[in-house]
Amino acid sequence: MRHGDEGQPSESNDSAPSSVEATRRSIEILRSLKEDGSANLTEIADRLGYSKSTVHRHLSTLEDEGYVTNTDDGYQVGLLFLDYGIHAQNEHGLYQIAKPKVDDLANELDEKVWIMAEENGYGTFLYHNAGKQTVETYTRDGYRARLHAFAAGKAVLAFMDREKVEDILDRRGLPAETSRTITDRAELLDELEAIRERGVAFNRSESIRGVHAVAAPIIGSDDEPVGSLTVAGPANRLKGEYLTDELPELILGVANEIEVNLTYG
Repeated sequence: MRHGDEGQPSESNDSAPSSVEATRRSIEILRSLKEDGSANLTEIADRLGYSKSTVHRHLSTLEDEGYVTNTDDGYQVGLLFLDYGIHAQNEHGLYQIAKPKVDDLANELDEKVWIMAEENGYGTFLYHNAGKQTVETYTRDGYRARLHAFAAGKAVLAFMDREKVEDILDRRGLPAETSRTITDRAELLDELEAIRERGVAFNRSESIRGVHAVAAPIIGSDDEPVGSLTVAGPANRLKGEYLTDELPELILGVANEIEVNLTYG
């Protein structure tokens, strides 16, 4: 049975799939190119379990419209997505308000500072500024993460309605990013309660080994969290009272400024 076709007729028996299914297959191809790298027609068909003729039709349309490009190394995601990504970032209200605050805080601390927004049960890192001492990790502007494994995400979950939290956990699961990721629902719910009491979330190597972080929620005008503000850095620097006392007091103040600007700016 072909990948993505569980419970559905195979391509040979369904030469004209519905528009929704056709869109889903195009998205699968784009996701494969993004996550698994450039590939030729045969490699993409093998990855996804579709016939080469099916993949070719989708690739041809995507290439005509500028969403993929065919290079010597195979098909790649097209630069048109850069335009879409920058547009989505610039249009997001949290980015517009928070960017200067992120820049100021990163320059003050010389650590990596992030602004994250929740969307459809995921956390998307909208923007960051890296201080002079920061280390590189796999997170980047535009990176979409499951909420439970990051301080930024836990800060959002902690201030959500319980029913919405349960729904997100049902849909997104609790996979481990490292050996320290919380993967037990009851344990996570206890952690969220502790976050509500202290106002900030901590991450001690739960998403990236050797990296610590502290995050404060950003609450919108409807009293629902819209995102969070995070400071992250190597565990040897973000530790002790600096992590548990100094940074929380600082980022809570900045997060409050962002909240006021979101509501009245």
